[in-house]
Amino acid sequence: MKKAILVVSFGTTYTDALKLNIESVEDKIREAFPEYEVRRAFTSRMVIRRLSERDGIQIDTEQQALARLQSEGYKEVFIQPLHVVAGEEYEKIKRMVVQYAHVKDKPFDRIALGRPLLYYMGQEDHADDYLIAINAIKNQLPALNEKEAVIFMGHGGVHPANAAYAALQMKFAQAGLNNVFLYTVEGFPELDTVIEKLKKNKVRKVTLMPFMLVAGDHAYNDMAGDEDDSAKAQLNMAGIEVDVYLHGLGENAAIGDIYVQHLKEAMEKPAGHCCHKH
Repeated sequence: MKKAILVVSFGTTYTDALKLNIESVEDKIREAFPEYEVRRAFTSRMVIRRLSERDGIQIDTEQQALARLQSEGYKEVFIQPLHVVAGEEYEKIKRMVVQYAHVKDKPFDRIALGRPLLYYMGQEDHADDYLIAINAIKNQLPALNEKEAVIFMGHGGVHPANAAYAALQMKFAQAGLNNVFLYTVEGFPELDTVIEKLKKNKVRKVTLMPFMLVAGDHAYNDMAGDEDDSAKAQLNMAGIEVDVYLHGLGENAAIGDIYVQHLKEAMEKPAGHCCHKH
């Protein structure tokens, strides 16, 4: 029986970041599941269009990739998203998988979806994805004294799943990382609130890090850019010295291992469970 794994991410137009953050996780998955064909898809139509126009690189959308696997006669397909939260991009994939799983003439004998980085919070025998992710990023934190802090930048947005970032901030405290903060580009927690906390704690120096799969546009511009509205500029204006760490989560091998683990768990679920029950 032909078996495939489809690795789906938002995507990036930064070709170096694509190699370092997305390809590295795909390679980990290939290594862990040698008997599966591993394919790539992006959910961002804009990224796909840019790569095609600028570099002549063709990447499938999640729908094209599944249709292709179907036409090539694959019968068992597992989909692992590389998204951070179960937001809009993840829902796109989930809707598609549910559709395929419930049509009358099922094109696949088995189709199932793994979960994003942050999903379960440790209730009812589920893993605590938050603490597991925090453990995985500890290896990239600099040694900090009480006048120093790390600020992660998440994406955020209007989808309710973005409340995950506020939960993550609480989990940092639970893990004893009292000088690690998080803000999002589009939403809550906001950078202003973090700056207020830093001032209150008399923090003099911070390291900015992306809490995103890829260090791309948001990392280079919104976080570390030279414009007045970048996080770096705002922190400087608040009298705080800034170091920048321009590496996406995909470069952290321990984060890659988490995605592999989430995929394993999706495979171990009894057939018929295509997706996570809310």
